[in-house]
Amino acid sequence: MAQTIPSVSLLLLAWTLGGVLAIAGGLTYAEMGAMFPRSGGVYVFLREAYGPLPAFLYGWAALLVVISGGIAAVAVGFAEYLSYFFPALSPSVVVMSADAGFTRISISAGQLVAAALIVVIGAINYVGVRRSNFVIVVVTAAKVGALAALPIIAILYTRVTPVLTPVVPPDLARPVAAFGVAMIAVLWTYEAWYFVTYAAGEIKDPQRNVPRALVGGLLLLTTIYVVVNIAYFLALPLEEMQGVTRVAERAATVLVGPAGATFIALTVVLSTFGNNMAGMLAGSRLLFGMASDGVFFPSCRRVHERYRTPHVAIVALTIWSAVLALSGSYEQLFTYVMFASILFSVAAGAALFKLRRDRPDQMRPYRTLGYPAVPIVFITGSAAFVLNTLIERPVESLSGLGLLALGLPVYWYWSQ
Repeated sequence: MAQTIPSVSLLLLAWTLGGVLAIAGGLTYAEMGAMFPRSGGVYVFLREAYGPLPAFLYGWAALLVVISGGIAAVAVGFAEYLSYFFPALSPSVVVMSADAGFTRISISAGQLVAAALIVVIGAINYVGVRRSNFVIVVVTAAKVGALAALPIIAILYTRVTPVLTPVVPPDLARPVAAFGVAMIAVLWTYEAWYFVTYAAGEIKDPQRNVPRALVGGLLLLTTIYVVVNIAYFLALPLEEMQGVTRVAERAATVLVGPAGATFIALTVVLSTFGNNMAGMLAGSRLLFGMASDGVFFPSCRRVHERYRTPHVAIVALTIWSAVLALSGSYEQLFTYVMFASILFSVAAGAALFKLRRDRPDQMRPYRTLGYPAVPIVFITGSAAFVLNTLIERPVESLSGLGLLALGLPVYWYWSQ
């Protein structure tokens, strides 16, 4: 992001705007999550509003790109920070390479670590929701505590006074497009805020707790992201951030030395582990919901007799996510994920208007605050980033559309 928009002011604006869009989305989804308190999340919203085909295409995209690709990208990020402790496991260390026709395929040690992590997370989810949730709660508490320490350290040991002007650097070509490209990374970090709706069928009192989790969690998340980025700017001049993958580690190193870098690296390892625990939990429930509707492999609706988990869906998602982790870099994966995800965010946001019109008498335990302005902000903001990504990252965007098109014959087959 610092390379794309070399402006402290624009970077902070990007993080704030990402939070505003996510909160608007949370308020929008909260109403539908309370209306349909069962497993499936966005898949259920789209099915109830538009019918089975759009819902299936979302589930198809989630399986092939959004959730599986997100799990793969975060696993590669896990490997990147784990390599601080074990340099031989870095994503930059190639362990095998071979020619495959018109291209060359290479796999790094970091990608192998990422695939192994996904298998471990799949196994934990396989044996029960309670165990999975316990791990998620522990690592979330640990990472929030560690992130809270970083700005405190930055204030105590400030090294740099951030330069806030000019807001738009005079040598920045096409600033609006550049800002949109940087926002892909911002929205990626907020991605998965809606996962709580996927497991609504397993949440106590979902009509009350789903809206609270969405809105309260996003307010806290936005605050954390903005404050931590301010800490980076107090530690490093912008030039020292450009092109750096492990910027949190770099900031902690200059503030308090190697011990700080170790602390932050361990925090990110925990963070990425917990993030993928939640991704596997949510994604497997989506596949379970699709299979229950008869538009996916029937075996994915099976529930394990002992562990009471959708074990076949967990295994399927684990395998495909591991394959994706072996296929690309962190940035390639998250760009790929975000185009498809935001595309469906537009449709899911619009679903609220359709449901209000078509089902005015249906019980709504929660109503979107600020309706209709808040959903409109979410829809228009998401649509703008879909368009910008299509223009600025056409390869990844068109690849995502191609995978969606492949879902059409699959849907026809399963619906027969």
